[in-house]
Amino acid sequence: MAENKTKANGASVRAYLDAIPDAARRPDCEAIVALMNRVTGASPVMWGDSIVGFDSYHYKYASGREGDAPLTGFSSRKGDISIYLSCELPQDDALLGRLGRHKMGKACLYLRRLDDVDLGVLEQLVARAAQLTRARYAA
Repeated sequence: MAENKTKANGASVRAYLDAIPDAARRPDCEAIVALMNRVTGASPVMWGDSIVGFDSYHYKYASGREGDAPLTGFSSRKGDISIYLSCELPQDDALLGRLGRHKMGKACLYLRRLDDVDLGVLEQLVARAAQLTRARYAA
């Protein structure tokens, strides 16, 4: 079975944030670090080269595949900021409807900038995802 490529490592979160080329995006990412730290109670850790993760959980699928993943995290991508909520999170249409401008994938929320969204709603979404993931993957 293939091993996960994206793992927690000792790379500097500060260096990652400082290297974000878009000067307007850097403060947004700083705010997301503070939000996710507040919600999870965990310090940020780099996962791979480009994901800032908070806390972690161990998953094991019926197929036998297992590994570790960040409980929540984000990455500053070329077009959007990707917010990683969790695997198989049921969408909360009521909260998403109040969030503001965004796109939603299966377990990933895409934001252009934080000015486009309600930060209180974003915090609720991250907290809900963290709570559901912790409950689902509790040891």
